[in-house]
Amino acid sequence: MEAILDSHFVRVLPFLWQGLGYTLLITAVGLLFGFILGAIVGLARLSKNKLIYVLSSIYVEVLRGTPILAQILFIYFGLPDLLGFNIDKITASIIAIAVNAGAYIAEIVRGAVYSIDKGQNEAGRSLGLTRGQTMRYIIWPQAFRRMIPPLGNQFVISLKDTSLFSVIAVGELLYMGQQYYGITFAAFEALTMVCLMYLAITVPTALYLRRVERRLDV
Repeated sequence: MEAILDSHFVRVLPFLWQGLGYTLLITAVGLLFGFILGAIVGLARLSKNKLIYVLSSIYVEVLRGTPILAQILFIYFGLPDLLGFNIDKITASIIAIAVNAGAYIAEIVRGAVYSIDKGQNEAGRSLGLTRGQTMRYIIWPQAFRRMIPPLGNQFVISLKDTSLFSVIAVGELLYMGQQYYGITFAAFEALTMVCLMYLAITVPTALYLRRVERRLDV
């Protein structure tokens, strides 16, 4: 028992708990802003205004067509070079998750809204509701129900993407594991525990999403 407690599998845990906190913080805050951004862009992609449609489409295609690692480096190194001031590592990480996830969430929103039968919109208009009221009270509640499973999948993807922030020395889960084995040379133990911590979050999330999907029958 004493040998187990003194092993690197246990000694690495304080490092990883600290990293896990940053990982969850960046994921949660980044996805919150990402959902807001994605909802706006997703609805813009349904707009009949050509300018709004083109601008929102450019955003989606650029963000989905470039690696998130390149986006991270651009936000942390490129933007400060252009704007003339530095961006905090955590702030840059949150922005990167938000703008990247926002592009994918925009397509989730667009697809969910588009999947609602057009008769629902006509029914709302026949009741005297404006286009905005029809969207708010009839279309959006039904569409949001269909968004839940893919939004959960996006959470898992964004959570794993936070591991890339180690390139700008953000103290997230993988970075703290690297710091530990850089000192102790216990790479196997440290990386095993890093993987187990990711799995401890992603596997229950995936199982819960399957249950939600079955309940919603989506």
